[in-house]
Amino acid sequence: MKSRRRRAPGLPRPQDKAQAVEEMFDEIAPRYDLLNRLLTFRLDTRWRRCAVAALGLTPGETVIDVACGTGDLCNELESAGLRPVGVDFSAGMLAAATTQAPLVRSDALRLGVRDASLDGATCGFALRNFTSLEPFFAELARVLRPGARIALLEVSEPANPLLRAGHQMYFGKVVPAVGSLLSSRAAYRYLPESVAYLPEAPVLLAQLADAGFRAVDRKLLNGGIAQLITATRSSWPDR
Repeated sequence: MKSRRRRAPGLPRPQDKAQAVEEMFDEIAPRYDLLNRLLTFRLDTRWRRCAVAALGLTPGETVIDVACGTGDLCNELESAGLRPVGVDFSAGMLAAATTQAPLVRSDALRLGVRDASLDGATCGFALRNFTSLEPFFAELARVLRPGARIALLEVSEPANPLLRAGHQMYFGKVVPAVGSLLSSRAAYRYLPESVAYLPEAPVLLAQLADAGFRAVDRKLLNGGIAQLITATRSSWPDR
């Protein structure tokens, strides 16, 4: 089974990725939210609401938002009556945060949270920035109680050939051009190309199941330009 797409030549090598991504997000933090709204035509706000609703949690429950950036998902979680805690390893992103939720600078693979202590977890458009997904899924499984829910947002590519061609043109040409005007061309060239880091969907879902999640599901959003992956922490012991 194919595990991932071919890496574009300009992308960081695995051994250099963590430092390169941290430096990139530190650089683009001041205008990150503005560009998200502009480049997605505010669809990003709808996707975050969809992710929070998909958790199906009760108000008052605690949710960790991994790679929280400036806190957009934390704000959405708070609006739903949940108790978010944001985690990110970019000091620049945390400094630019617009949320009142508690924020912690931490590696996603070492969350510093007690075993089985959280009711849910979210992650918005950051899976492709991790050096490896399997350790991340294992760490999520460690900190979540049995029955806890996860909702992971990520970019995707439409299956329809015409939509895919248009999306590739926009994502590959327009996004870097706008990014270069308002922020960093290198960063907004990386963001479209970094889709290559994502495993194919069946592999990604299988990795979650292997990490200790059940009811793993993937929903395409807005014609397939984004995806929402949800799952429930299993109650059976880890293998």
